[in-house]
Amino acid sequence: MGPTTAWRSAVDDPLRAGSVGGRGVANWSTVPFMIRNGGVPESKPEGDASNAEAASSSALGLGGATFVGLDGRQVLAALGRYGRSLVRNPAAIAARAVELVAEDVRIIAGTSRRSPEPKDRRFSDEAWQRRGWKQLAQGYLAWRDVTVSSVDGLGMDDASADRARFALMQVTEAVAPTNNLLTNPAATRTAVRTRGRSLVDGVRHLSWDLRHNGGLPSQVDTRPFVLGENTAATAGAVVRRTDLFELIQFEPRTDKVRERPVVVIPPQINRYYFLDLAPGRSFVEHAVDHGQQVFILSWRNPGPEHRSWSLDSYVSACLDACEAARAITGADAVNVIGFCSGGLTQSVLLGYLAAQHRPLVHAAALGVTMIDSEVKSVLNSFATRRSVQSTINRSRKNGVLEGRQLARTFAWVRPNDLIWNYWVSNYLMGERPPAFDVLAWNADTTNLPNTLHEQFLEMALGNSLMEPGGMSVLGIPIDLGKVEVDMYSVGAINDHLVPWEAAYSATQLFGGDHRFVLSNSGHVQALVNPPGNAKASYYVNDDHPEDPATWLEQADKMAGSWWTDWAEWIDARSGAQRDPAETLGSRDNPVLCRAPGTYVSS
Repeated sequence: MGPTTAWRSAVDDPLRAGSVGGRGVANWSTVPFMIRNGGVPESKPEGDASNAEAASSSALGLGGATFVGLDGRQVLAALGRYGRSLVRNPAAIAARAVELVAEDVRIIAGTSRRSPEPKDRRFSDEAWQRRGWKQLAQGYLAWRDVTVSSVDGLGMDDASADRARFALMQVTEAVAPTNNLLTNPAATRTAVRTRGRSLVDGVRHLSWDLRHNGGLPSQVDTRPFVLGENTAATAGAVVRRTDLFELIQFEPRTDKVRERPVVVIPPQINRYYFLDLAPGRSFVEHAVDHGQQVFILSWRNPGPEHRSWSLDSYVSACLDACEAARAITGADAVNVIGFCSGGLTQSVLLGYLAAQHRPLVHAAALGVTMIDSEVKSVLNSFATRRSVQSTINRSRKNGVLEGRQLARTFAWVRPNDLIWNYWVSNYLMGERPPAFDVLAWNADTTNLPNTLHEQFLEMALGNSLMEPGGMSVLGIPIDLGKVEVDMYSVGAINDHLVPWEAAYSATQLFGGDHRFVLSNSGHVQALVNPPGNAKASYYVNDDHPEDPATWLEQADKMAGSWWTDWAEWIDARSGAQRDPAETLGSRDNPVLCRAPGTYVSS
């Protein structure tokens, strides 16, 4: 099924769209796990997802159907279908009621063993272990679990059942006793201790968020972070500027550098500097310190006047940047690494170069990139005709898909981590949001031009990258099987936006030698993954069977960060060592300004 056919199928019959191989996009297998864990997906290997990880994932997770909007009407519609199914199954209601009453009796008698999941930090205050408070928590958890599990056995199709679970999660998590001042012991204790000052501060924070943050609790204090000083601080210069991007070249930090440069292609939503955070937490800094000549594209934040910017535009920009980096360094070719939607763009670029027999790229890497969009992912169950058309209409009207709106959508995917956690701390406790670099970057959203947005949707719904000739760019049909360059791909075991199996599909698709590594963390933590973290690890396996589960079963666990593994891999493909150039840029690509440039803040 080609992309055009798939696109029309999605609009006319969403349950059939992308159903090749029986893995259709309308399934959301992670929802039940997320509900049980308070919004944190389960996984076999260890690894947890912090609030920072959950929040920042919202911006980067632009693979597959995650470009589809989600609004309250869809949630209400899901609740309506659930309610009608309940009415048609009175026996199911009775069974659940009996189950809940029996559990409530055990709770009152003090014999219930019900307790929060280990990752559910809402009930971590010691007061919840005392009688009265403990029964309140157990009663809520029992009601929540019975309510959500009531979806089972109602005869709903998989997609409707997953949507119902999602909708019920919104309701049950919203009414948690921890979200109410009178039933949150930590909040009431703080109010007494501060003589009401915490409540005054909470009202002030709420007022600010109503006026400036669309009514959602703020997740971060961005004031301590200054671009070029303590974030996006690796020394360099803008050496090329077009309407679409600035190309930043970073200063060498070693006595010798590798011949072939690395060109980094970040996602088109959000700023590039999640790859150049604080010193010691910067992927760019790590690469430079390993003797790589590093260039990175800093995308311009598009406005309505840029609505026509397309995949052709962005692939052309990547070609331009790679040619500039090759000319500046005098190399025979460049190496590239693309992240998230930047990885999608890079994949199309590689297919274009392969079709042209153009040896511009010597080796390539992909970070948490959804190659196979038929693999089940978080928002796929809401990829219906209405949601697809609604988000298209909105971006057509505005000229862009607004990054701020997209972040709000993802916040409701993980409400405990991204909404109610901050509701309690900001409003009930009167605390300021934390100052954290990843969260500050996440709040610095950008837009996606309408044409590119629609094309990404078409790619996702048609699973175009997996089909030879399933799409074209710059007039050339794309077949990733003809890409013969060496590849390095990174997946994340706790990634709820780009399932690692979707990233693993690159090993089955690209034609060259491949190395796949699986980080033990989540979507963003897998990328902001500096060496030195004692909890960091990754899985490797030189064999690439078709079944990703088989790959994982046979994989070896390695301690540390994949950054180090990638650095060794790319070194072997970067040519000989040589003295670094005395200056940045060249005659044809002179220094225009110091890094981080002008587009990063526009």
